[in-house]
Parts: sequence; C-alpha cells; structure tokens
Amino acid sequence: MSLHQADQLAFDRAMVTQPVWNRFNTAADAVNLPDNVLLHAGPAFAAPDQITAPILNSACVAAVWEGLARDFDQAEAMILSGEIVLQPAQDHDVVTPLAAVVSANMPLHTIYDAWRGQTRIFTPINAGSRPAMRLGLRSEAVLEHIRWLNTRFLDVLQGGIAEGIALVPLAVVGLVGGDDCHGRTPVATQALVEELKDRTPNGISDDNALEFMATSPSLFLNLWMAATKIMMKLAEGVEGSSFVTAAGGNGREVGIQIAGLPGKWFTTPASPPRGNFDVDLPEDRALGAIGDSAVVEAFGLGAMAIEHSPEQKKSVGAFLPDNAEARASGLSVGAHPYFRALDIRLGSTARGAVAQGSGPVIGLGILDRLGEAGRLGGGIYDMPVTPFAAAMKALDA
Repeated sequence: MSLHQADQLAFDRAMVTQPVWNRFNTAADAVNLPDNVLLHAGPAFAAPDQITAPILNSACVAAVWEGLARDFDQAEAMILSGEIVLQPAQDHDVVTPLAAVVSANMPLHTIYDAWRGQTRIFTPINAGSRPAMRLGLRSEAVLEHIRWLNTRFLDVLQGGIAEGIALVPLAVVGLVGGDDCHGRTPVATQALVEELKDRTPNGISDDNALEFMATSPSLFLNLWMAATKIMMKLAEGVEGSSFVTAAGGNGREVGIQIAGLPGKWFTTPASPPRGNFDVDLPEDRALGAIGDSAVVEAFGLGAMAIEHSPEQKKSVGAFLPDNAEARASGLSVGAHPYFRALDIRLGSTARGAVAQGSGPVIGLGILDRLGEAGRLGGGIYDMPVTPFAAAMKALDA
C-alpha cells in the first residue's frame, strides 16, 4: 500500500528536525501553567474520582512539593474536590513517564528544534533508580528525592549543558550499542553523562550526583521522550494526515492524536501490559497501560525496534505478539537520515494501523494498580486498533 500524500508530508516535517536540550524552564514560565494545575501522562480523566491510584499518589507528592498542600492527605482532598486540577501533559507540550506528575514550578528539560527554533517540548528530570515519582508511590522518600533532583542535581545538569546537547546522535549511539531507546537506555545514558562531564568546567565534583548518574541507566529516557515528541509535534496541522503525533496512557485509558486533528484524543480502555512480575503479587494487581513514553513506540523505537536490543528482547520478547516484526514494518513510514545506517524505519499512521488491524506494540513498566508496591515488573502492551479506527473515522468525516 502506497503512503497517503498527507501522511508523507507529515512524516517529512517530523524528520526534518534536530532536537536539542539547551536549558531548563518551568511549566509556569514555558506554557503558562496555573499553580493549581498538575500534568499527568496520557489522555484526560473523566472526573477526579477516576484518577488511578499511582497518578493520584504522585499528584499528592507534586502538590506538597509545589506548596499547594501541607501534607499528602490535604493534597488528596484538594485533588478530589477539584481545587487542584489534573490535565494531560501532552496537551501542554510536556511528556512525563509512567505515573510521574509535573507541577507549575518544577524545573523541566527544554528541548527545541535547532533547525527551526520556535517549537519546544518539556519533560521532568528522570528520577533514576532512587525513589521515583514515576512509580506512583506516596512517600516522604519520593518527596525528598524530588527536592534533591530539582535543586542539587539540577545545578549539576545546568553546569554541563553548555550550548546545548543534540539528542538524536546520542540515540544512535544507544541503538548501535543495544539500547531500544525506551525499555533500555544505558548506552545512550552513558554517552549523555560523558557529554555532561566533558562540558562541565573543571568536571563534576558532586560525588552524590556522580553516584546517581552511574547507577541510573534510564537518565536519557525523559530527554528522548521529549525529542520524539518534538518531532511528532512538528507534523501537526497537515490536513488529512493520520500521522500519529501523541500516544500515552493514564492507567485507565490509552490514547493517540493525529496530525490532521491536532489536540483531539482518541482513546480506548487500558488493559495491563503482559509481562513477568519481579514481586510476589497476583496478576490482577497490574495497572492498565500508563505513561507518555508510548510516544517512543508510536515513533518506531522501543518494542517496535526490539530486534536492535538483544537484552530487551530476552527480557520481554516472550510477550510480543506473533506478528510483531511484520507489525513494525507495516506501521512504520520511512527513514530518518541519522538512522539509515541502522535500517530502522520510523513514524506510524492511523491509516497503517487500520490497514493491518492493530496498533504498535509498546514496552512498558507494570505498576501496582493500588499504588502500594510501585513497579511490579516490565512487559508488552499490545495496543488495539480501536483508537486508530476512531481517528480515521473522524478524519474522514
């Protein structure tokens, strides 16, 4: 099937992009986010009582960090009453992993397109392997780590950005070294850390920060999510295009947006990813698919490029659908100049998903739906064709 002209144009616009991390901004400064609004992954919740427990927990931590509430209990009451409002991060040009929540004054990596300059996407600092907000736990340990990330560690990162760090070349280094740019990012993370060390005048002297970077192989992930999202964002507004420009889950629903209908979510109920648990809990504790990192798979990497990551395939390959390889080639649109040597095709379209009857396969962390045990394991979410079909129906109308 030949590619629809509008989808080709949207893809071309996405590929002519050079994502660069060059500074930090807050959501208040960058997108005028009100103080009482918190941002979460995936599409919107229908009502406050529909907020999934892990996101509610993280929202309580963010509200206390922000100074909106004196403690977690007061924060929960304010959220459930609507005094504090939750909205989708991607609707504000922000991407956030799993259950992590962004508040107005949180420092965010700013990623811009160095070739055109005006479009920017924002993402919080990755919390690494310490108590992380993305795991959806309501605890003082998570709050303390966020405080450290957004002060001491922020200072270290700011000292090493220099004139800005291009992210696509780091992703290529990662893919060559066995990353999939989602479930596994240690090689790209190491390349990022070396860049930061080289660019920091007199080197990094904070031993705590150095230890954190050495033991947190996912540090590159948030930056790559934002890089992916800015490429998708630049495809928005192409009339008639079904090129996917947003993808994410909130634990209750997963959804997408397409270039021809910017800002409109098409959703379906979120089933849990299938995978092995690292903890002794029943399968029914698994939360539905969650996180804005689904943009990476909708872009063609992560589980869609798992053949480039033997370790990731060994970890979750048993849970891939039988037609995973055919699906990766059937959904993808074309090559990015930087990725051609790797034989990786990128992008996805609702037209392609409808034609083959399925969406992308997405590698995801599995969270505890009760918000008590954090991460249960990792697995594969097989995204149904439903939201893609709904998007095509709306586009054709």
